Amino acid sequence: MLGPVAAGLAGTLLPALGVYPAAGRTGGSVQPLRALLDWPGLAAAVRLSVTTGLVSTMAALGIVTLFLAGWSGTRAFRVLELLLSPLLSVPHAATAFGLAFLIAPSGWIVRLLSPWATGWERPPDVIVTQDPWGLSMAAGLTVKEMPFLLLMALAALGQSDWRRRMRVATALGYGRVAGWLKAVFPAVYAQIRLPVYVVLAYSMSVVDVALILGPSTPPTLSVQIVRWMGDPDLAMRLTAAAAAMLQLALVAGALALWRLGEVAVARIGLRWIARGGRGAGADPVLRPLALGAAGLSAASVLLGLFTLAIWSVAGFWGFPDALPEGLSGRSWMRFARDGGGAIAQTAIIAAVATGVALALVIGCLEAEHRRRRPLSQKGLWLIYLPLLVPQTAFLPGLQTLLLTAGLSSGIGPVILAHIVFVLPYVFLSLGDPWRAWEPRYATVAAALGTTPTGTLWRVRLPMLLRPVLIAAAVGASVSVGQYLPTLIVGGGRVETLTTEAVALASGGDRRAIGTWGLAQTAAVILPFALALILPALIFRNRRGLHG
Repeated sequence: MLGPVAAGLAGTLLPALGVYPAAGRTGGSVQPLRALLDWPGLAAAVRLSVTTGLVSTMAALGIVTLFLAGWSGTRAFRVLELLLSPLLSVPHAATAFGLAFLIAPSGWIVRLLSPWATGWERPPDVIVTQDPWGLSMAAGLTVKEMPFLLLMALAALGQSDWRRRMRVATALGYGRVAGWLKAVFPAVYAQIRLPVYVVLAYSMSVVDVALILGPSTPPTLSVQIVRWMGDPDLAMRLTAAAAAMLQLALVAGALALWRLGEVAVARIGLRWIARGGRGAGADPVLRPLALGAAGLSAASVLLGLFTLAIWSVAGFWGFPDALPEGLSGRSWMRFARDGGGAIAQTAIIAAVATGVALALVIGCLEAEHRRRRPLSQKGLWLIYLPLLVPQTAFLPGLQTLLLTAGLSSGIGPVILAHIVFVLPYVFLSLGDPWRAWEPRYATVAAALGTTPTGTLWRVRLPMLLRPVLIAAAVGASVSVGQYLPTLIVGGGRVETLTTEAVALASGGDRRAIGTWGLAQTAAVILPFALALILPALIFRNRRGLHG
């Protein structure tokens, strides 16, 4: 994890300092920094990157926290958990496209309300998507990152003894929300701090969602870096490298600011707890608010996907008709004719990257078990490092170094780049189930003469087949959704479902966007379906392994 990131940062830092032999620059210079500072849109791009990242992270964490505080353990919580958890696998690009098709001036929501409620016979002339403040982009990031934070929080709940904490708080007269925030939230947040940092770093430097929902004049800093990277003038790569270093500094500054905010909130929280207010009167307001926000987030993603499905088969669909006048399969026929290459390359990259990452993670966790020494906090930081460092800060340098080493752009370097991002999520998915496995099974196997390796293959892996397959599905979904590593390291020559779908964002063909967005989502859902079906078939005669 450290190697690719360090090498990539070095390969980006040198051009930012004016050293780029491919462009004939061998001496240091401040010209890249000057060119960056002379760009008229710099201040707006910096503001957009910082505000959208902070706002979306705070909104996602706030909604998840209130939802857990108000509804954990209830039937409504279980229903929404079932809705939100699968949404984690929906690619960012598909989520952004679906949200855009919902809330655009000619989107489905306006169509359903027009003209009977709005009086509009034509789409209103208002800026909703790609607004200059980045509000639609922040909303898209919020609804997409909520399932991830919810999944992390649910894993942390299982290790926080939250039920007994809540019993004590309730016995002392605390309201449900206030008791959860005072007694449970500190223990939960201590375990999800790193995932929150990952969400903040990603939201500040995301490219595909910014291309679809973010403003374009000027764009966010990460989008402008990609544009400079693709400029035919090699000198513009020096400016891109300087901007990438600025992006890294912005993310580091935002993480430091967030950390200071944690300290401030902790001190305020201690005083709030010491005052002893029970807060029971806030439940009637906060609980419906939390349920509504979580439900709206899940509904927006599901309705967005449904809108993509309608557009993918729509014939003529004039405004303000709520549904198209007819159905057509032309978009899917074109996809069947032109999308074979993208499907094949997506499947190969995801399968190889996930397989390598899964082997490395299982090896790491098995080493933990045999040495009886869990991974340290420093080790977790190393695993999370590629997710904390902006992709735009080290991927350009990594591409340059790969080219220097003779690894020309192609599917091989793209697979190597994907492994860097797939491995942390596979480790995150498989770590807790692996450690929760009952070690007495290994003792029994050893007593029967089985070696540790035999126990791994014949006992542990078969019993953990379902978590292993789910971790593999998570890894595949992460690989399918990777846009920037595929674009930059692949040199624009590797076509995947994600790169092709995002490329359509600059056009106006909603039918093609709907088709490619749904295909991208299907490529992610298929591994999860297999992860659920295969264990049920394999263990159909072994009732004890069904769970």
